[in-house]
Amino acid sequence: MPKISLDEIESATKTALERHGAHTWIAAEVAKAVRKAESVGNRICGLYYLESYCQQLTSGRVDGTVDPVVSRPRLGNVVVDAKYGFAQPAFSRGLPEAVAAARECGIASLAVGHAHTCTSLGYFTEQIARQGLIGLGLTNASPIVAPPGGKSRVIGTNPIAFSVPDGSGGIAMQFDQSTTTVALGKITMSKAAGERIPRGWALDAEGQPTTDPEAALGGSLVSIGGYKGWGLGLMAELLAAGMTGSVVSRNVKPLKAPEGPPHDLGQYYLLMDPGSSPEFFERLGQVAEGVALDEGARMPGQGKTEQDPVQIERAVWDQTLALAELQ
Repeated sequence: MPKISLDEIESATKTALERHGAHTWIAAEVAKAVRKAESVGNRICGLYYLESYCQQLTSGRVDGTVDPVVSRPRLGNVVVDAKYGFAQPAFSRGLPEAVAAARECGIASLAVGHAHTCTSLGYFTEQIARQGLIGLGLTNASPIVAPPGGKSRVIGTNPIAFSVPDGSGGIAMQFDQSTTTVALGKITMSKAAGERIPRGWALDAEGQPTTDPEAALGGSLVSIGGYKGWGLGLMAELLAAGMTGSVVSRNVKPLKAPEGPPHDLGQYYLLMDPGSSPEFFERLGQVAEGVALDEGARMPGQGKTEQDPVQIERAVWDQTLALAELQ
């Protein structure tokens, strides 16, 4: 596999998106997210998605020319209408106002509605933490999860991300996880590779455990921790759809399909100022110290370093260059 620099990945991604109809600043925002995903080995949210982005720009399923509209209907409430465009530029437009609101009120919400899939939710909560604020994010997705004891798909993998600043410009803790045992992308990648999946990831259409990725895609994924993960997934569903005016998972069409209606997804964030409590960072230190008592234990997100260059599968990189018309 060739080693490709992050600058090359970002540049080729931006060019490909522009060639398929995205405005320059919008393409740049999406390309930054692809760069970040590849730098930490998050293949599902990196170049793996680029072909879909380009196809949906061409078909009109995502609007790469729209300017998101930011409003602040209440003191601690910032709302962004993505207008069926990409989530990344919508978030970037709303973040400064949300940060200002959180610093003014101690806590604020940022509701991004009518957006394309955001892919990596932690990419956004990390940006909140880099501003010195605690970030909590939730979103929903196309239906793939049945309630415990059922087999009808009701909600998506519905990720939750949480990022905590360290008080010195860095990140003390971060996690980004689906509320299912595994992300849907890992099932689709296993199917493409002709590989079985571990038992416990998914159920078939009859509600029985399966190790066949194709049967899993025709059935449902398993909530992490059973009823506990199901409850977290429902919480994400209600906040992501209800607080943004976007669609519920049952009405989200397959995210990577080239044509169809806009995703119309919502992403809901809470921004909390740790300065509201003079003891926050001291308590953070106590917790981190406790976690580090045992060798090899660490706070979530610690120990993950960005790589540059990164190894990219030859077929994926060739596809990227073709989409950018660079070969």
